[in-house]
Amino acid sequence: MQTDFAKKVEAESDKTIDGMLKCEVSVMNNIKLFESKQIRSVWSEDDQKWYFSVTDVVAALTDSPNPRDYWYRIKQREKISGVELSTICRQLKLEAPDGKLRETDCSHAEGLLRIIQSIPSPKAEPFKRWLARVGYERLEEIENPELAAKRMRELYKAKGYSDEWIEKRVRGIAIRDELTNEWQKRGVKEQREYAILTAEISRATFGMTPAEYKEFKSLGQPADNLRDHMNDLELIFTMLGEASTTEIARNRDAQGYDLNRAAAIEGGTVAGNARVDLEQKSGRRVATHANYKVLPEAVVRKKLKSKEG
Repeated sequence: MQTDFAKKVEAESDKTIDGMLKCEVSVMNNIKLFESKQIRSVWSEDDQKWYFSVTDVVAALTDSPNPRDYWYRIKQREKISGVELSTICRQLKLEAPDGKLRETDCSHAEGLLRIIQSIPSPKAEPFKRWLARVGYERLEEIENPELAAKRMRELYKAKGYSDEWIEKRVRGIAIRDELTNEWQKRGVKEQREYAILTAEISRATFGMTPAEYKEFKSLGQPADNLRDHMNDLELIFTMLGEASTTEIARNRDAQGYDLNRAAAIEGGTVAGNARVDLEQKSGRRVATHANYKVLPEAVVRKKLKSKEG
């Protein structure tokens, strides 16, 4: 039977589940550059393919001020000729300019090759080569996970994070993956139950669910990744809570949602007790309101070091 807290978290997860899970479980949202133009993309574990925003591709190839309208007119024109381009597209949630996740026409590389036949553009051939390279890089990452980690480090570095922070973030992602793999083996259902168990760990560790923590840090957009706005200590205690949960679940051979929920609460409590002990001894709270939306993490770190020095 679910507690009131579990019911509350389940309700919250309906609103925030995409932001809470998918970055570190099975779907990777990404922004790729073609000739300096941003093209939103998402990796699908189901068929092991990249899907790209069609309107972003249209914008990159045509420089149209209204790529959505351009794409609509292409579909209508091809429909008259008996070709239904919508059949090679999927509606996937991508981050819109306003920061919200919205259903967007997306297509994989094979579909895009057909779509760009309908777009008169001198950039078509370079775009085909770009598509091939993107696909090859993903195959390289599947065969060599260290390469994926290296590219992830480069991405965080480009966003203004320090090497010290990046090492902790990458380690945290590995610990999170280990935990979700353990949940999968132990009969925990993905998405909703993952969200609830994650919230139990967070609540026991920090006294806040991820949704409450985002509000605490003034992260109002669904696409804002909470962990990308954590400082070193926040990341460390997050790791401790999740690593402790994995260890407890394994040692007890916890099977199913209820036993893994108990392990999540106890694992989070290990981290929560350690956090409280540190706060009492240091006189400073671990969780902070700070985020990296205005100043990059590396700049914030440098300022703190200067102040301490």
